[in-house]
Amino acid sequence: MEAYAVIETGGKQYRVQQGDVVSVELLEGAEAGQSVEIPRVLAINDGTELTIGTPTIDGAKVMAEVVEEYRAPKVVAFKKKRRKGYHRKVGHRQNLLKVKIASIA
Repeated sequence: MEAYAVIETGGKQYRVQQGDVVSVELLEGAEAGQSVEIPRVLAINDGTELTIGTPTIDGAKVMAEVVEEYRAPKVVAFKKKRRKGYHRKVGHRQNLLKVKIASIA
């Protein structure tokens, strides 16, 4: 079994392995080509043993390289009340980062 980690960033949890490319919410000060550290590691499996944090593992970190910054497809929220002439349409596009997992330590 390959080594993997469970990380938390942007309020979401991801199961990642070395070499994976994952889309996460925008991180402060991260630009394309930079290396970023994701400190909230919830669990690590080194191939033989699973270590689970309470809630995080002390001293564990996942290093990732920023591949690109992009925007997700538009999400449309539409509200309508029939026969009342009421309708509202609101669109939203989330800023995301595509990161490649470099190492799990």
